[in-house]
Amino acid sequence: MTGRQLLAEADVVLTDRLAPRSLLDELPADVEVIDVSKIPYGRAMAQEHINSTLISRARAGQFVARLKGGDPFVFGRGAEEALACLRAGIPVTVVPGVSSAVGVPTSAWVPVTHRGVAQDFHVVSVHVPPGDEQSTVDWEVLGTGSGTLVLLMALERIGSVVAELLRYGRSPDTPVSVIADGTLPTQRTINSTLERVESMVRQEGIRPPAIVVVGDVVDVAAEITELIRDVTA
Repeated sequence: MTGRQLLAEADVVLTDRLAPRSLLDELPADVEVIDVSKIPYGRAMAQEHINSTLISRARAGQFVARLKGGDPFVFGRGAEEALACLRAGIPVTVVPGVSSAVGVPTSAWVPVTHRGVAQDFHVVSVHVPPGDEQSTVDWEVLGTGSGTLVLLMALERIGSVVAELLRYGRSPDTPVSVIADGTLPTQRTINSTLERVESMVRQEGIRPPAIVVVGDVVDVAAEITELIRDVTA
């Protein structure tokens, strides 16, 4: 509700590709909408330019809203933008959202934790593959553990992720769910195993955006969806 109220006051809205389009459709015709999307392997606005646009428009006396999909502080670079504005003397309000890391699995009936199955979960950005000098992920800890893994931006590097998890002890039969276009009308889910997920993703033609969930909670989701079919039949 707070976010919608602030959008209603905006003179200009900087929006991401995965931000809720329905909210943009509600804006008055005189509100300027600026697309600042970062499309994987495609068009992308540099973060420095986004920051400078937020600052320059605010200094010009406009009410500026920054609309993101998910939660702005979970792999959303929201803190970077807040710091840039505050350092420039621009006051900032943040409205928390629901991260795709939990929202998308929930939309596919995948609980990231479940009593007796998983009592911890780990959210990992795989924008760089395991072994890359820029990666700060401890894949050994993730491979030897039993918690749920929620992998963002992993689709293009799923093969190297699988190899790393198997190397450190995750079972090849570990259930995996891949959820593409989460929460959108085009949402699609495929279920596989750690050993087979790379070939299945390729076979099914799954493309980003997609979230990969690794762990036994995927079996819980399968039971839920089966029961839903029985109840609604």
